[in-house]
Amino acid sequence: MLKGSHIVIGVTGGIAAYKIPLLVRDLKRSGADVRVVMSEAAAEFVTPMTLATVSGNDVVVGTFPAKEKGSARGGTWHIDLGRWANVMLIAPATANVIAKLASGYAEDAVATLALALRCPLLVAPSMDVDMWHHPSTQENVLALKQLGYRVLPPEEGELASGLTGPGRLPEIAVMISALEETLSRSRDDLKKKRVLVTAGPTYEPIDPVRFIGNRSSGKMGFAIANAAAQRGATVTLIAGNIQHKTPRNVQRIDVSTAADMYDAVMANRSKQDIIIMSAAVADFTPVKPSSKKLKKTGANAGGMTLELTATKDILKEVGKKNAGSVLVGFALETHDGVKHAKEKLKAKKLDLIVLNNPQEKGAGFGTDTNVVTIISRSGKVEKLPKMSKFEVAHELLDRAAKRLK
Repeated sequence: MLKGSHIVIGVTGGIAAYKIPLLVRDLKRSGADVRVVMSEAAAEFVTPMTLATVSGNDVVVGTFPAKEKGSARGGTWHIDLGRWANVMLIAPATANVIAKLASGYAEDAVATLALALRCPLLVAPSMDVDMWHHPSTQENVLALKQLGYRVLPPEEGELASGLTGPGRLPEIAVMISALEETLSRSRDDLKKKRVLVTAGPTYEPIDPVRFIGNRSSGKMGFAIANAAAQRGATVTLIAGNIQHKTPRNVQRIDVSTAADMYDAVMANRSKQDIIIMSAAVADFTPVKPSSKKLKKTGANAGGMTLELTATKDILKEVGKKNAGSVLVGFALETHDGVKHAKEKLKAKKLDLIVLNNPQEKGAGFGTDTNVVTIISRSGKVEKLPKMSKFEVAHELLDRAAKRLK
């Protein structure tokens, strides 16, 4: 996968920068064309000349490379490299650059290029154990994952400070393997294809301040939309009551209630190549929501009764009216999962169904990982190991893409 590939290595100011010439050397030996971009702080740990020699290319140092006093040079190196690259790896990624990436700051060459990038971005953190465990760093790492960046977990061991714990730069073989895997997935197999994804919960109003809802975070649906866009698809994401950032190159439609989601899906389902219904749509909604906040006094002093009515079964309706799209549903089950999922797949005329159990470790609400079983119309049952929701998204898209006519 590396032969002939265009790889950008972003180096920032951490002690582990001394390992990067060895990484670049091994990538070159594998046939990759490697370009290096450095922050000015990185040059305190490894020289640009070293990296230029092992890469065989000029090295960009700082936001204004090759700046000479009293002169000016035109050019948009970050745009050019952003279009040239097949993949970018930032290694070592310090706590500082991770914070910049999470917030969209472009205060150095590496962060500037990341904003202009058109290809997948991998981040290999390296820092002291307490910096890694700091809540701000962990929040920023989560933000990067939500943006669709792949974060390689730091390795544990003795650190430069003498402390022991997570924070070591991943081994060179691990980073190269991650680059190979990313390149194998960063194909345009969904180019010129249209993908519709639903995500998140619906809220059914009881009164202006209360609602019936569920614990869905919408992370799985957003991961699917993000993965599909990275594979070249034109993606429409219908999102219910979620504050996550919209993945890049994804058209987002926000809805609130089950009725809203039904209308949005029906308005956008035609001419889709793949429809993936991962939203947690409410099964019931109040018959007569109050226009005023209900009080715990008067008629409601001793309690109250809500009259509910069933919402429209969006997935079933799409299955009835499906005109050739690959249709994928989700089944959240706590017992007899495979049995119930197969029944749902058949009843709603699905091509694939994704089964998971929120009580299983690594698959609960709001987690960044999932443990799923994918069942096809032919009856094939595939239990996948625990992996990130972004990885699950690609596994699902792999199988959906094979069913395209």
